[in-house]
Amino acid sequence: MSKPSLPFGKQISYAVGQLGWSTLINIIGLHQVYFYLPPAPKTGEDCFPDLIEKMAFWGLSTIGVVAAVGRLWDAITDPIVANSSDRFRSKFGRRIPYLALGGIPAAIFCWLIFLPPNHFISGLNLVWMTVFMLLFYLFLTIYVTPYFALIPELGHTPNERLNLSTYISVTYALGIIVASTEPMIANVLSASFSYSPDPAIQSLFSRQYALGILCGFAAICMYFPVFAIKEKTYCESEPSSVPFREAIVLTFKNKNFLYFALSDLCYFLALTVLTTGISYYVTVLLRLEREFVTQLLTIMLLVSFAFYPVVNIVARKVGKKRTVLFGFYIFLILFLSIFFIGKDSLPIPSHIQGYLIVAVAAVPIAILGILPNAILADIAELDALKTGSKREGLFYAGRTFMQKLGQTLAVLIFSSVILIGLDKESKKHVSPNVTGIIAPSVAETSSKELQVKSESGSDAKNIRENNKNLIEKIVCKVEEKENGGELGVRLTGPLASGFCLLAIFLFGKYREEETLEEIAKIRNK
Repeated sequence: MSKPSLPFGKQISYAVGQLGWSTLINIIGLHQVYFYLPPAPKTGEDCFPDLIEKMAFWGLSTIGVVAAVGRLWDAITDPIVANSSDRFRSKFGRRIPYLALGGIPAAIFCWLIFLPPNHFISGLNLVWMTVFMLLFYLFLTIYVTPYFALIPELGHTPNERLNLSTYISVTYALGIIVASTEPMIANVLSASFSYSPDPAIQSLFSRQYALGILCGFAAICMYFPVFAIKEKTYCESEPSSVPFREAIVLTFKNKNFLYFALSDLCYFLALTVLTTGISYYVTVLLRLEREFVTQLLTIMLLVSFAFYPVVNIVARKVGKKRTVLFGFYIFLILFLSIFFIGKDSLPIPSHIQGYLIVAVAAVPIAILGILPNAILADIAELDALKTGSKREGLFYAGRTFMQKLGQTLAVLIFSSVILIGLDKESKKHVSPNVTGIIAPSVAETSSKELQVKSESGSDAKNIRENNKNLIEKIVCKVEEKENGGELGVRLTGPLASGFCLLAIFLFGKYREEETLEEIAKIRNK
């Protein structure tokens, strides 16, 4: 007996779940590197404390190495969670219980990543970030892998799967917008509440509370599909009986999936360069305020929404494969252009350059936000029809792992490349603590001035106040000298375009027409 189609309201509830975890993953993508590897403040800006050493070894950034460790951890947990979900049996189904288990812990651990115990450079901060990042990725995997495996089970036809993919693409994009509001929320909190007289600590606390608000919002969204969808009522699924090792081998022996997954790795590597780098492109290359990032991302994603109906129509007429390749080519050109933005030789105002970039990016964002999930659902369905084994979880786990691997390599490469142009000492650290870096010439003069005032009977309270104000100014003045790294930021664009080129080559080997013809042929028997 065939299962009923998922009602529209429940499709929206399913998509809201993606809004939740998209907010979390984009908090990491947009803010983690900028939080732990902040650029030097411009004149008049508040300082932000350095919390970890910038460089690890072999020219690699510390945060990049930590991110790589997290993705290696994912290499272990992804297939285990996927196979466990594929084989799981319960009265609530085999996917929804995992969503219920993973949501709240993922949100809590995401926030804890940004709550290091010390407000200065410390090895303990590095350990803290690493431990909670591993826990975050573990519970995010517990949620996300079964979540994606529901697409071919809830969508009973290619059109239903395409519709689901469209809705979750919208909510994923909305998650990017929500995550990007952190600077705005932090500014409101900083203006409304006083957490510390030190401007660096005030900035730190404001950002932490802003991120906590976003993580709480994400946790609520992640439980919409848990409470709205009765899996056994709507899902066409049957627990897999294939042993774990054999299931892994069967999944990756599928050539269409292998080419798809490898191209996805390259795509997410390039895309993560964009999402990780956008704060740097705005502040370092375009020399604009960081709050402009939220405006740009909002415009980009709203414009991309306008293209969603067009993408659906075009994909049905010319095929999903050709449409995806078109999106890759646009990204290729876009990334090459990043090397030139913000240069004095360009007669275009910085704001207009930003608007042009996001307007162009909206097209491939729409294409690659919708179609890959629908393509993978086709691949998984054909494999199930041919082998008799439903392993949707492992297919989506394979894709999730490639995404995470691409994101890891991107963070590792990006956070190391942007240090090109900095001197050796700047690469190591900016300051040993929040207010501890003092230029010798300034410090020496200031110390003498304070000593004279002390000897002349000046009030001790005034001395402490003057000393506090002096130190605050010194930190910003010294950190303003760290103005290298612009070349490194520019080079990330052409580097990402190279990965787009590789994605085009790999995805070109996917045989879409044969896949759809075989599905129709087997179903019509």
